Amino acid sequence: VQLVESGGGLVQPGGSLRLSCAASGFTFDDYAIGWFRQAPGKEREGVSCISKTDGRAYYADSVEGRFTISSDNAKNTVYLQMNSLIPEDTAIYYCAADLTPRLAYAIRGGDARSKYWGQGTQVTVSA
Repeated sequence: VQLVESGGGLVQPGGSLRLSCAASGFTFDDYAIGWFRQAPGKEREGVSCISKTDGRAYYADSVEGRFTISSDNAKNTVYLQMNSLIPEDTAIYYCAADLTPRLAYAIRGGDARSKYWGQGTQVTVSA
């Protein structure tokens, strides 16, 4: 299983970015794919994930209403549209994949664990 992130960068407060996670070697329909982030000096935290089975999306309270996760199953790619970005969103964003209940639990405030991880992409929100 390989997860490759893209789309990070520098954006001004109030701006938008879209992250992509391309999954390969991945055929588990009962899995979810999602995103975690880790800011300097802070623990890794869940952001959002989406179930491959039914497309249900899960969000952390800190991003609900600003971020939207979606998937293109034909391309095996998951997207994270981030709007109304604030400096507190600055972090390395990691793509992750695991069984849906486990990943959803992690995203909603549980331990930030996942079976598979990408290498991460930097998102910086600064004027």
